Amino acid sequence: MPAARGAEPVGSGLRDDLVVAVAACLPLVLFALTERRLAGVAGFPLDDSWIHLHFARNIAEGAGFSYNPGVPVAGSTAPLWTLLLALAVAVFGPSIAVVKAVGTATALGATVMVRRAAIGWGASRLGALGAAVGLGWTGAMAWGALSGMEVTLAALLVGASLLAHARSRDVWTAVWAALAGVARPEALILVPLLAVSRPLTIRRVLLFAGITAMVLAPFVGFSLATVGSPVPATASAKIEGGLLGWLSGVREPARVTWLSRPADFFGGWVRWLWTTDGLLPLALLVALVLVWRRAGRALALPALVLVMHPLAMALFAPYRDPAFQEGRYSIHLLPLAFIVLAVALGERVTHSRIALLVVYLVLAAVALPPAAARYGWAVQNINAMQVHLGRWVDEHLPKRETIAVNDIGAIAYLSRREVIDLVGLVSPDVLPYRRGGEAGIVRYLMERCPGHVIVFPAWFPNMTARRDLLEPIYRVRLDHNTVAGADEMVVYRLVGCRPERPNARHAPA
Repeated sequence: MPAARGAEPVGSGLRDDLVVAVAACLPLVLFALTERRLAGVAGFPLDDSWIHLHFARNIAEGAGFSYNPGVPVAGSTAPLWTLLLALAVAVFGPSIAVVKAVGTATALGATVMVRRAAIGWGASRLGALGAAVGLGWTGAMAWGALSGMEVTLAALLVGASLLAHARSRDVWTAVWAALAGVARPEALILVPLLAVSRPLTIRRVLLFAGITAMVLAPFVGFSLATVGSPVPATASAKIEGGLLGWLSGVREPARVTWLSRPADFFGGWVRWLWTTDGLLPLALLVALVLVWRRAGRALALPALVLVMHPLAMALFAPYRDPAFQEGRYSIHLLPLAFIVLAVALGERVTHSRIALLVVYLVLAAVALPPAAARYGWAVQNINAMQVHLGRWVDEHLPKRETIAVNDIGAIAYLSRREVIDLVGLVSPDVLPYRRGGEAGIVRYLMERCPGHVIVFPAWFPNMTARRDLLEPIYRVRLDHNTVAGADEMVVYRLVGCRPERPNARHAPA
C-alpha cells in the first residue's frame, strides 16, 4: 500500500502548524511559572544539563571538544546536541536562556514534524492535529524543551526520518535516523527497522548501512582517539551490564541479563507511558494492530520499536529503565508513538473519534501540573546544591585549583576549575580504579592529588569517614530532594597529599 497520501494545501498546512506550535507553548508556560514558584530562578532539572553547556562553551571559545580545556575527551553521549549548543553559544553567548531557547525550538519543531508526518502516512487532518498537540502536551516534551537536554533534538530528528520515510525519500530517511542516533543513541534501533520496512534489496541495505556508518564514523573515531573505546566515556562509566557491559568486562548472572532486567525495563516503559497519559499504553496496544491495516509494513515495522525499545535497552546497554528522569532515554520515541496513534485513528472523522481525542487531551492536561511540579522541584534541587556549590568554589578556592567531584556539571561550569571526575564521564582514567571500590578511588585520589574533593558522602561512606584523608569544610543539604544523587554534598580538603594552599578561604562545615 502506498504510504503517502499526497500533499496538503500549503495555506491550511501552515495554519495547522501554527495552531500546533501555539498549543505546545501552553505547557511550557506552565512549567516556567512552576519553575519560578518553586526554584525562584531559572535553571536546569539535571546536573547533566550543565555538562552539555560546559562542553559547548569550551567548544565555542576554541578549546575543542574538551571538558578541561586542552584535554579532548568523548564525554557526551549526545554529541550532536552538544555541538548544536556550541553553535548557539558561539552566536549568542553562554546562558541558561540560550539553552532553553534551543530546546524550545527543537520541541516545537518536533510537534510540527509529527503533524506533517501523520498527514503523510494517511491520517486525517483532525487526527494529525490531535497527535501533534498530544505530543506537545506530554510532560516529558515540556520537560525536555526546558531541561537543557538532548531529547527534543532527538525527537525532532525521529519525526523528520518518519516524514521522509512517508515520502519514500530513503536517503533522507537514513540521514535523519542516523543523526537521531547521534543525538540519543537509543534511537539507532530505528535504523534497521526502517531499512526492512520496504522490500529489502542490496541497494537498500548498503544505503542505510553506509549512511549510518558515515554519520557515526566521526564520533566513533573521536571516542577511540580520546578514550580508547568506540563509545564515549559516559557510556562506559554508566553501563551496568548487558552486551556492552559484557564487552567492558562486567559480569552478571544470566538470569539478570535475560529475564529480570528485561521484565523490569518493560514494566518501567509501560508505567512511564501511563504516567504520560492514562490512555497511552492501551491506545498504543490497539494502534500497533490497526496500523498494519492502515499503512502496511512501511510504518508497522518501524512502529515495533515501541515494543522493542525497553528490551533493547535492557539487553544491550542497561543503565536505568526507560522511565528514568522523566523518560530522558525514551522521549525521542514519542513522535513515533503519536504518528502511529493518528494513523490508527483512520481517515474518517466521526463523533466517537472526536470524543476519544478530547478525552485523551483532557487526561494529558490533567497530568501536566504534577509533571511541572516535578520539574520545578528538580530545578530547585540542582540550583540549591550543585549551582550553589559551583559559586561557592569560585569564591573560596584558588583559581588554579584542581578539584575531584562526582557531579561535574554546574560545579565545573560556574567555577571554571579543572575537575577530576570520580564517576568517569570525562575522566576515563578513573574507570579501572572504580572497579576496586572505594579503596580504588582513594588510591586514584592519592595519585592525582586534587586540592579538594566534593562528593556525596552517601556514595563513598568509608572514604569520607576517614579524617586522615578528607577534612570536611563545607556542606549543602537538601530538605526536599527529588533528583540529586543524595541529600547531602560535602566539600572536603584532601589531607596528606600536597601542601595546603594558603590563599584558600573556607566556610565552616
